[in-house]
Amino acid sequence: MRFYYYWIAIAAFLLDLITKKIIAAQLEIGEQISVIGNFFLITSYRNRGAAFSILQEQRVFFIIITVLIVSAIIWYIQASRKSGKVWLLTGLGLVLGGAIGNFLDRAIAGEVVDFLMFNFGSYTFPIFNIADSAICVGVACILIDTLLNSKEDSKRIGNREDKDQNEHEQQPV
Repeated sequence: MRFYYYWIAIAAFLLDLITKKIIAAQLEIGEQISVIGNFFLITSYRNRGAAFSILQEQRVFFIIITVLIVSAIIWYIQASRKSGKVWLLTGLGLVLGGAIGNFLDRAIAGEVVDFLMFNFGSYTFPIFNIADSAICVGVACILIDTLLNSKEDSKRIGNREDKDQNEHEQQPV
């Protein structure tokens, strides 16, 4: 499918937008719904910072950084689109959709709607949303692409060295 990476970005963005709207409309801030006991809860939380609630109240900083990152991702997608690297382009699409999803929240409301909460015993993992998930899965796809390509590059370099060695051995002295 042509431009599938942009369709992935749009799907991630829309899924994030829809779920955030549902949470904001249906739950009061702090309200929780148990999905799997105390392990997985849907909760309504607002984050004015970045991942894990760091850098609180830095709205302008996040908006500037996100515009730069989104621009760089779009540039890199355009530069890489003919490479046929499915893992890379899928990952970039997911990161793009997630970045735009959280950007929209920050630009409009100054905060991001988070709602996925996981508890591991007494430890509560920082609450997150679909955009955050898309970014993390996207980065994982990019890393997979990097690992797969580093193996292919190693094989190509090894084959080239073998070929050079064979040519060197066959030359008359």
